[in-house]
Amino acid sequence: MTIVFKLSDNLKSQMLEFYHDKMDLHKPPYSVFQAKEFDCVVTLYESGKVMFQGIGADIEASYWIEEERIKNNRIININNKEKKSTEEKKFFLNVNTIGSDEVGTGDFFGPIVVTASFVAKSDFDFLTELGVRDSKKIDDTKILKIAPKIMERIPYSTYILSNTTYNKNWNENTNMNKIKALLHNKVLNDLVKKNYDYDKIVIDQFVYPQKYYEHIANAKEKVTNITFMTKAEDKVLSVAASSIISRYVFLKEMEKLNKEYNITIPKGAGPIVDEVGMQIAQKYGFNKLSEIAKMNFKNKDKIKNNLKNK
Repeated sequence: MTIVFKLSDNLKSQMLEFYHDKMDLHKPPYSVFQAKEFDCVVTLYESGKVMFQGIGADIEASYWIEEERIKNNRIININNKEKKSTEEKKFFLNVNTIGSDEVGTGDFFGPIVVTASFVAKSDFDFLTELGVRDSKKIDDTKILKIAPKIMERIPYSTYILSNTTYNKNWNENTNMNKIKALLHNKVLNDLVKKNYDYDKIVIDQFVYPQKYYEHIANAKEKVTNITFMTKAEDKVLSVAASSIISRYVFLKEMEKLNKEYNITIPKGAGPIVDEVGMQIAQKYGFNKLSEIAKMNFKNKDKIKNNLKNK
């Protein structure tokens, strides 16, 4: 897997410090540095582009994508090179669709939540008036307000992957895209079985179609008549609705964690996450993190090292 995007100038020094101990002396031409993790190679080029390569590329890149969101209000879309035509966008405004989307894959704390929704043409005005669009472009206050209205009217199926289950099933042959594919397949199956009168099934593309079908090859039941589309949340209302419902469920799950541990648990995978992780580990023990966090994230190692240095 390879992920490439342009890094903002104010994050370059942070990245240099972050990978200082893992830099390769023999860096590629025109690069600032190259660092090697056990499952990912990170290369920052003089142009400002940063490239993540390897099985763990998605996890490694997610940290910096989240830093871009928090510090620069940038939304990094790793599939933004693929363009779709205006005709395609208009077409999907005039058909009944089932669409799916997920949240939580870039967050150290909290579960992964994936939702599939069925949106008929008769629901378009209702959703448009609510301001339904990609959940990443709507603040959490509005999500908490409009999601219950959507869930009351729009048929949907949601699955919450707990951290305990996530950690139990993660291994060196797994990556985040495979987990996402399996979860999308699960909720899509749930809706398709209900025989809604849909014209298209749409997924916001996070991996090439061939690879997606490889990921779900061993599933007992498979949905295969899928249209894969980049930035689908902005083009297909069923995907946008699924994005909002997933975000809403994720926020509610985070609220439960906040109450249980009597602390505000941050989203994402940035430095503040490490600080809160330290507090939880010191109070409840390091192993408690496996119940509420994704233990293949780099945050785990940083928290563990910080505990040793205390």
